[in-house]
Amino acid sequence: MTLAPPVPEPITPDSPHAPPGPGPGPLLTQSWLDLAFLHWPVDPGVVAPLLPAGTVPDTLDGVTYVGLVAFRMHRVGWFRLPGVPYLGSFPETNVRLYSVDARGRRGVVFRSLDASRLVPVAFGRALFRLPYVWSRMAVRHDGATVTYSSSRRLPGPRGAHSRIVLRVGERVEAPTELEHFLTARWGMHTAFFGRPLYLPNTHPRWPLHRAELLACEENLVAAAGLPRPTGAPVSVLYSPGVPVEFGLPPHRPGGIPTP
Repeated sequence: MTLAPPVPEPITPDSPHAPPGPGPGPLLTQSWLDLAFLHWPVDPGVVAPLLPAGTVPDTLDGVTYVGLVAFRMHRVGWFRLPGVPYLGSFPETNVRLYSVDARGRRGVVFRSLDASRLVPVAFGRALFRLPYVWSRMAVRHDGATVTYSSSRRLPGPRGAHSRIVLRVGERVEAPTELEHFLTARWGMHTAFFGRPLYLPNTHPRWPLHRAELLACEENLVAAAGLPRPTGAPVSVLYSPGVPVEFGLPPHRPGGIPTP
């Protein structure tokens, strides 16, 4: 019997998850700052084999997307503890895909996460089984121009790199349907010891800006197992950033985590 495809939850600019109240609080706190969002369309059939079990490509008008997102992670913290100033603050660049699970929850799937701090890389790989890699990285401002650079160290592949240069433009007052689809993501799908896992997040509505792409030299998308992008990205956005909280996985009655 063929199962019906999932009916995705609505795309909302505000998080559908309530901020953690009294009790254990958020699993992780952090801020994402100086974000560059670059996106290219990709065939859902190419993406599907790269997603965790229990998820399928999330599409808009029959198309899904691969994102190259560069930013500064700032003061990662656990539960209600203060964020760590040095080890918890570092540049990051990720290659991500868009997913939806059988319950209709939209999310992102990370194919790679380049970060410049070795300890968080090791921690993310060991604890969450995320594809973190250690890289030399920098984020530099020159007026309205922001440059993001990354060169991979370990575990490779050696030579994987990116250099993105943006000129930040006007504030986006009314994001398009595509811009909401690509940025209003309120959870992460991953696999944890072979089991599907969904981690919800909450943060304020994105402050988005149009951006002009001045340079993009990268092979991170291809290194993540996807076709090398051809042509300019169909969406280029910048955000000064938001504070973020990741919650614990949802639980069924009896305390059993849901997939």
